[in-house]
Amino acid sequence: MPPARPGSLKDPEIADLFYKHDPEKIFEDLREIGHGSFGAVYYARCNLTKEIVAIKKMSFLGKQSLEKWQDILKEIRFLRQLNHPNTIEYKGCYLRESTAWLVMEYCVGSASDIIEVHKKPLHEDEIAAICDGVLNGLSYLHSLGRIHRDIKAGNILLTDNGIVKLADFGSAAIKCPANSFVGTPYWMAPEVILAMDEGQYDGKVDVWSLGITCIELAERKPPYFNMNAMSALYHIAQNDSPNLSKNEWSDTFCNFVELCLKKMPVERPSSTKLLKHEFLAQPRSDIVLLELIARTKAAVRELDNLNYRKMKKILMVDTCETESAIGDTDDTQDEHAGGDSSKSNSITSEHSIHSVGVSAASSQVSSSSNSIPTTQNHILTQQQHIAVNYQQQAAAAAAAAAAASGVAARNPSRQRNLPPLPNIMHNMNNNVTPTNSTSVVPAPMMPVSSASHSAGGGSPAATANMGTGMLSQASGVCVGSAGGAGDRMPRYLSSPAAAAAVYAASSQQAISNAVNEHGPNNFATIRTTSIVTKQQKEHMQEEMHEQMSGYKRMRREHQAALLKLEEKCKLEMEAHKGALDKEYDNLLYNFTRELERLEAKHQQDLERRQKQTTAAEKKLFKEISLKQESERKAFDLNRKKEYKANKERWKRELSMDESTPKRQRDLTLQSQKDNLKQAEAQEEQRLLRAQKQYIDLEMRKFRRRRLISLHELEDQLLRDELSKKQHQLEQAHAILLKHHEKTQELEYRQQKSVHQLREEQINTQHDTELKNQNDYMERVKKELLRKHALEIRQHPKSLKQKELQIRKQFRETCKTQTKQYKRYKAQILQTTPKEQQKEVIKQLKEEKHRKLTLLGEQYEQSIADMFQSQSYKLDETQVIECHRTNEQLEYELDVLTAYQNKNKKQAQEQRDRERKELENRVNVRRGLLESKMNAELQQFNQERAERLRIKQEKHARELEAFDQESLALGFSALSLSEVSRETYPDEEGSLSGSMISLAHSNSSTSFPAGSL
Repeated sequence: MPPARPGSLKDPEIADLFYKHDPEKIFEDLREIGHGSFGAVYYARCNLTKEIVAIKKMSFLGKQSLEKWQDILKEIRFLRQLNHPNTIEYKGCYLRESTAWLVMEYCVGSASDIIEVHKKPLHEDEIAAICDGVLNGLSYLHSLGRIHRDIKAGNILLTDNGIVKLADFGSAAIKCPANSFVGTPYWMAPEVILAMDEGQYDGKVDVWSLGITCIELAERKPPYFNMNAMSALYHIAQNDSPNLSKNEWSDTFCNFVELCLKKMPVERPSSTKLLKHEFLAQPRSDIVLLELIARTKAAVRELDNLNYRKMKKILMVDTCETESAIGDTDDTQDEHAGGDSSKSNSITSEHSIHSVGVSAASSQVSSSSNSIPTTQNHILTQQQHIAVNYQQQAAAAAAAAAAASGVAARNPSRQRNLPPLPNIMHNMNNNVTPTNSTSVVPAPMMPVSSASHSAGGGSPAATANMGTGMLSQASGVCVGSAGGAGDRMPRYLSSPAAAAAVYAASSQQAISNAVNEHGPNNFATIRTTSIVTKQQKEHMQEEMHEQMSGYKRMRREHQAALLKLEEKCKLEMEAHKGALDKEYDNLLYNFTRELERLEAKHQQDLERRQKQTTAAEKKLFKEISLKQESERKAFDLNRKKEYKANKERWKRELSMDESTPKRQRDLTLQSQKDNLKQAEAQEEQRLLRAQKQYIDLEMRKFRRRRLISLHELEDQLLRDELSKKQHQLEQAHAILLKHHEKTQELEYRQQKSVHQLREEQINTQHDTELKNQNDYMERVKKELLRKHALEIRQHPKSLKQKELQIRKQFRETCKTQTKQYKRYKAQILQTTPKEQQKEVIKQLKEEKHRKLTLLGEQYEQSIADMFQSQSYKLDETQVIECHRTNEQLEYELDVLTAYQNKNKKQAQEQRDRERKELENRVNVRRGLLESKMNAELQQFNQERAERLRIKQEKHARELEAFDQESLALGFSALSLSEVSRETYPDEEGSLSGSMISLAHSNSSTSFPAGSL
């Protein structure tokens, strides 16, 4: 399903994230207090609850609108789930046109604002208090499986009650671990920069960012901040971890930062574990952050007051310069004209000096914390002396405050950018009213507030009426403090001792009063107008912002493409394995069916053989019985014939013996008959026994042979079954090898595609980095050329100032010469006769003309020397600056090239390592498969031998039992093993063709001739 268009609320889950009301009717008094790539943050007051809130306006129009919309939804969902004292409180979200209004609790400023205002590092106890709040918030986030990924001083906010709040969750990760390239470059952990190359990261990246933030709070800027953001990424990724200077900070603090900045995430402690560190556990004041906020508010007021007074002085000088332009045209040598020109030129010179001062301030060349930039080799007017005295007193006050608080400035600071002139003019014209003369200074400065209140007639609380920015507060303060004397210092800082007392004499009661002063309708902040203006100017540098956002977007697209390819490969592998498993299962199913059919067939063969054996046995018994019956019939017939023949023979023999009485002959004949019958009966019994013994023997032989034949059949069937199983096992092994080859081929193909995509992405990334670096170098060079061109354009102005000074000196010399000439002329005329005075005056005029001509030549030579010297210094400075800039840019380019080469080498090594690992896995899998097949084959052979042995033993036992039974029946094993004279059914020949004739019967010789 395609995603909904940006701003669409058709999805009930998305619509539930936004309130349906119009935010412009609910919130009023919107004042911009911050600016960034997402949009702007505003101070506002809710009409319904009269509550002060902060509104973050985020537009999702323009490029990547869908991506912006998804980021907005993600941040809203993220904020809705948070409920912790150290995370920013979410109050709701509204949608107006193409802008989301994200409403949160209002904070007076960030930790970055504090160091920007004071131009010096924070105390260790202040840093510890901030870190404690940050770690509590991070521990809560990490317990939910969330990662902030953008911890820095600018995202650590402070409330008016001194509570630390984590803000800006636009870069947060909703699941852990993650592997996206997200965050601000200077604060990124190495594993975030290398996430796509080396794997995933967890919440410990926030611990690294906290360590960088500690360095930022301690040194006013993070490491590598003096170089391009892209270059900083390479240094973070390949250099050792940064650290603090142990000479300036305690060992406990240094150890805390060192633990946070462990290069290996495994060695880096978690946020929960860091909460128990000695740096956070050591005792500190409960109001340390309240005191810091109070001092910062006072410093903000003073800084905005200084800006207002400087601009007011510039406006006054502009008016004077306009008036002096007329007087500057009259260049006569008479005394009055020279004096007027000198006066007008001094004002003009003052204007030029202050213009240079403002330019120097805007170019960030001053190293003083709250000083107005001064100029050297210039003649200061009385107003300039006043400004310098004020600057010295302010610096002394700041130094006294630092001494009282136990803090010394450790590092030179960068000059704070001043607000642009049009905004200040607008604020001054719209907001300079006596009623705006209010104070935001806390309770220790109550006399000041009282004085200001009495002078301006306003309330002690800050009731600033903001126009287009925050400067109205400063403007009101300035008017209330200055009154009609625009150049006088405020009474609350009239001496260094008073200023020191203001900063050092904070107490719990005083701070509580200051907090209570901030009512629901009062605007309190620690952000100066210059901070807001600076953020706006930085946001206007679209090239750098677009470059970095484009680079992050490219990294995200690369990651998404890689994840998509990996998911595709995973699905393809799953489908491939599913198809192979299905094929193998079908094969096994077919094997099972074949074995079942073979087993059924074998069972049928055994049953058929059993039936055949039973039938053959019956048939054999029947055939032998019929044969024996025929033998008995032949025996009876032969017996009758023999009886008849013997009877006749006996009668004939007795008839021949006439001497024997007839009765005796009858008795003898009867006796012979009885003997013959008895012999015949015995012979018949013997025949029957012989036949019975014979049939029993033949049946035992038949059964024994049939048993052996059955055993042979069973052996053959078992061998057939085992051969079938062996064939199936070989087929299964062959299909497994085939599957292994297919899987191996697919794995190699997928790895090749992933490696190819990674290589293309790395090449694209490196090309983009080189392009960005070249664009940055071109931009720096253009800015340097623009700066030099501006210096060259401003050079005549500075030279004119020098020329005006020399001209003033020349005029002063001319006036002195004129005065001396007049006195000398009057003196000479008094002692010279009247007739010679004309000649003397002529000589004096010639001498005066000669001296003035000499002074004029000296003036021209001084001007020429000054022009030549200044031009040479300017050219030399520009050449040196160009050389240094080129060296720095070449160094950064070399670092980038070295990093890219190292990255390519590491990527190639990783690809080679993955190829080798895949080959090893394939070989191991092939080895395991072969060993498994060998094991299965060996197991099958063992099973085969075992089954054959069991079958043979079973047959041997059955045959032995049969022989034992035969022996018990009186049949010897030898007789059973003799070849039978019978031909068994289903064997060669037939039973009818093998019948034994009566001629071979044992009964044929029962009564041999002459037996009587």
